[in-house]
This record gives sequence, C-alpha cells and structure tokens, in this order.
Amino acid sequence: MAAAFSSDGEAALRRELRASVAAAPRGDLDGFYEMGRAAAFVRDGGFRKVALQFPDELLADAVEVAARMEAATGVEMYVLGDTTYGSCCVDEVAAEHVGAEAVLHYGPACLSPCRKLPVLHIFGQQPLDIGRCTEAFRELYPERQSCVVVLSDVVYVHAMGELEQQLCPEYPNVIFSRLICGDPPGPAVPGEERKFGRQFLVEAAGGLQDYAMFYVGAEGLALTSFMLTWNCCPFSSFNPVTGCGRRETLNVNRALMRRLYLVERARDAHVVGILVGTLGVAGYLTLLQHLQELLRRAGKRSYTLAVGKPNPAKLANFLEVDIFVLVACAQNSLLDSSDFYRPVVTPYELELACNPAREWTGHYLTDFRDLLPGACAHVELPPAVPAAEAIPDVSLITGEMRATHLCDPLTSQLPPSTALACRDQTRALMEISPAASFLESRSWRGLEQQLGQTPVSKAVQGRRGIAIAYEDEGCEQ
Repeated sequence: MAAAFSSDGEAALRRELRASVAAAPRGDLDGFYEMGRAAAFVRDGGFRKVALQFPDELLADAVEVAARMEAATGVEMYVLGDTTYGSCCVDEVAAEHVGAEAVLHYGPACLSPCRKLPVLHIFGQQPLDIGRCTEAFRELYPERQSCVVVLSDVVYVHAMGELEQQLCPEYPNVIFSRLICGDPPGPAVPGEERKFGRQFLVEAAGGLQDYAMFYVGAEGLALTSFMLTWNCCPFSSFNPVTGCGRRETLNVNRALMRRLYLVERARDAHVVGILVGTLGVAGYLTLLQHLQELLRRAGKRSYTLAVGKPNPAKLANFLEVDIFVLVACAQNSLLDSSDFYRPVVTPYELELACNPAREWTGHYLTDFRDLLPGACAHVELPPAVPAAEAIPDVSLITGEMRATHLCDPLTSQLPPSTALACRDQTRALMEISPAASFLESRSWRGLEQQLGQTPVSKAVQGRRGIAIAYEDEGCEQ
C-alpha cells in the first residue's frame, strides 16, 4: 500500500520527458499515420468537423498531422487534449464538445464499440522483424503439428499477413486472428471466438483448450487480459522491441486466486462505490443500472462516482466505501489495487459476489458487455428468498455470518432517520451504517451562490503579484 495519498508535486516538476519509441519516423508521417486512408474516410463520410485523438507518446505529431489532414480534405480538424479516461478508448465526450461528427483515433486501442460517433482507428505501424519473429516461433513450437492461435498488439497488425505467409506452409494448424473494429457482423458460428476486437475460428474437436496462444507484442494490459480470459491455454510471446521470444511465466492460477479473494471481499462489503471509468464504450449506462439494481437486491448501498482516471489519492477521499467496482473497457478493468486503500473489482467479480445464480466456471470475463441482458454470459437474478429460508453463510475472511439471499425490492428501502429498520416480512432487524449515511449526504457544492442575499458592489482592484509575496504585503506590515 502506498505510504502517502498525496504529494507536493515535486516529482512531477522534476520529471524528464523523453521521446517514445512509438513516435513516428520524421520522414514517414504519411505512412505511419495512414494519411491516405484517413483522408478517404473523412471525404467519403462527408464530415465537416473531425476530432483527432492522440495518446501522450504521439501528441508531438498532432499539429503537423492535423495540418496535413486539413490540407488534404478541407475539413476542420480538432486535436483533443488529455483524455479523461484511458487513451485506448475513444473520447466521444471531448469530441462532442467541439461538435465533431467523427473521430480519428491514433495509437493503441482496446477496440471497444462506441455509442454515437463514427470512428476510424489508425494504430501506427510499428516495425516488426518478420524473420526474427518466425525464428522465435520455431524455437517455441518445434513440433510442426502444433495447434497455435496467433494474437498481436494492434500496432503490429499490418505485418501479420507476411508472418502468416511464413508460418502457414510449415504449421498447418496455426490460426491467425483478425481485427474487428466495432460490432461484429452477424452472430458467431460454432467454434468462433470474438473477444477484445479479435476474431478467429477454432475447428478442432476439443475446442480452444487444445490450442496454445502466441502473442506478438510487449508485456502489458492487453496480454494480461488475454491470459486471464483464455486461462486454459498456455501462452508464449515475442517482444518486437527486444527481439526475444519466451514462454509466459505469469502464474495465471495465482492471479485468479487473487481475483477470487477480491470476490470474497465484495461479498463482505456493505457500501460499494461504482467508479465510472468510461463514457464512450457502448452499453456502459445499461451496466450502471444493472449494477445498481444488483447491489440494491443484495442489500448493499451503492454510490456512483465519476473521478476520471482512478488513483490511490482520489479514492482515499471515500473512506466510507468498503470496495469499488470499476466500469471500464476490457483492458482497463483489471486494475492492480494493491496500493489502494480499498480494493477495486471488476463488474464480473461483483456479479460473482452478489448474484447467487452466477457460479464460477473457470472462464474469466473482462468485457462488461458480456454481462448485459441478451449477451452470451448474462445470468438473470433469482427470485428473492425470505430471510428465514436463506442458507447461512460464513465469510472466509472475517469468519462472521452474512446473508446470501436477495432482498425483496419492495421491502429493502431503509428509513434514513432510524438506527434500526425492518429488513423484510420476518421482522428481522438490521443496523444502518453511520458511514454510509454520511456518504449519502456528502456532496461537493462549490461556492454558495446566496442569490439575492449578497449586496451588489462595484468591482475593485485586488492584490497583485503571486501568492508567496503580494506587492502590498510590505506596506501592510
């Protein structure tokens, strides 16, 4: 856990900024940013205002790219500033502030479908040594009949066709995934996997569990999400930056045990904070309503918090909250909360904790859209069970008894003015948490306007200078 939740900012002032390896070559902006494809997208769509979204490592090229795009299309281009949430998600809210009709998203992306605006993803074509990657694959899979699914970071997708031509003649059972930007067309066929914006078809009788996964890209959140989701498959990877291939030694079982421990913490929690980690991924409002209803039926208090990018300092302001659930894209949902004052779980983990009808099957879900009504992994809430018929349960962390049944929505409303309240028809009593009551009444109002109470006066000149030494301080002393 972090030793302190705030700092004096000295580290930020002394931080040195260096050019990132992801930056475009100086003489190949047109190729790196695919100017021709982007200009065709703008012209074909008939857009009049277009927003350009860059990650921090590519922001140095934003002005020149915007100028070239305006010259090529005659359309107004607006460069978006720092994104409120993760840069892998399309910031539709910032784009709507300038009245943009479309977004050009540059750099790595989670490929989550957007709600409103049309989007063109331009990943940036990072170089890949095809020969070295092929050699690393042969070293990791010497058996030519190996069943392998090849995944890649989006910045290396442009080179997957050439890699496929090198490997497929030698390895007949190798499958290359394809990218899907937006909602996939039509329903999935048997044996087809559609996750994280990737699509591939497994034709083996044993299904995906008979395959290994080969990932082209550096270690990061994308690889972690892949390994947890397809935890039945052994993983290996090739890092194009270092030119090295390796078998991934991340103990997936240990990571899953850690996540299941957080599920147990969520079962013990009485007050849950729902962190809004995205405003652009389609379906996030539906999930918010689903989580609020789930927590209400489970007898827990919930509060929706919009804090932008979560960090220990921000969340430490809410000491009354027992646990947080983060609503974000698939790559940003798995937040390492070891430095946080309270744990942060995913919507799937909260479902495991609060929905008695959902059971752990060994398949981990990081995409919250799989939990929504009509999705492949949606599980309806079971009918409410009276407290007298509920099966007693003991917390594995505290050793205390806890309720495992869902409350009746009509009888779960608690009067805020009493210390004890009727839980249900059996007249069972429950105590209202003072901390939760305090959090419910807590809000930031800013300056009190006091309209009609403050007399109107003429503007006068105030102090001049900086706060450490105003110009008139010496005269007053």
